[in-house]
Amino acid sequence: MREALRLRPGKAVRLAAVDPAGTPVGPRDKAAGNAATALLGERLAGLQERLYASSTAGDRRRLLLVLQGMDTSGKGGTVKHVIGQFNPSGCRIKAFKAPTEEERGHPFLWRIARALPGPGEIGIFDRSHYEDVLIGRVRKLVPRAQLERRYDQINRFEETLAEDGVTVVKVFLHIGYEEQRARLLERLDNPEKHWKFNTGDIDERALWPAYQRAYELALERCGTDAAPWYLVPADRKWYRNWAISSLLLEHLEELRPEYPPGDFDVEECRRRLLAT
Repeated sequence: MREALRLRPGKAVRLAAVDPAGTPVGPRDKAAGNAATALLGERLAGLQERLYASSTAGDRRRLLLVLQGMDTSGKGGTVKHVIGQFNPSGCRIKAFKAPTEEERGHPFLWRIARALPGPGEIGIFDRSHYEDVLIGRVRKLVPRAQLERRYDQINRFEETLAEDGVTVVKVFLHIGYEEQRARLLERLDNPEKHWKFNTGDIDERALWPAYQRAYELALERCGTDAAPWYLVPADRKWYRNWAISSLLLEHLEELRPEYPPGDFDVEECRRRLLAT
């Protein structure tokens, strides 16, 4: 799965050449995709528990899932349908909004570092430090020279995370222009989804070409061996859920977390317990 969806470091990215409704590998229809995703749930939950348990014996490894994509691409849906299969006590979920006044007083990576998962945890970022080279570029929020430096700062930051035992899984949810319109209209048409609608989404949509180019630059310049990007077609929600579940499973299986052995005499504890 990783090989099929991974963007090669240093290779130019053309989002217009990738079908956002594609199913490059895996299930070909919704019924098969939902069934396959459900089967992955138990395996994912077991691996998460072992990862969390191993931290009690000093294992510092953890996993960070970074979700990026245009509005309505499915970041929140991924958290609900994929991360919802995990034990919440072992997850740390952070949705990054516009920086607060306090955050603006620090380097842009400061608030990111504060939200990182601890040993044994699975962290999920709904948006991330990449906003600072996406909206920062499109809206010209920082000087160009400062913006250019941020790509290298991000790469160094992520390499440091990898060296410290963080498996970084960066996913770009690739949604199509027409599909985004349909999802925004769905929110307008349903009063129960008005809380999810932001009039600013229409303004951002008007800048679609600029955002696509900003994403292409981020994907090209911040894809490394330590922290590669994975491009997931996101027009089909069922496929998005299966693809991200599969990516997480492969990374967790590679870690091979194990339950730590007990540091007590099992038979002695059994004898004492039965005597009570």
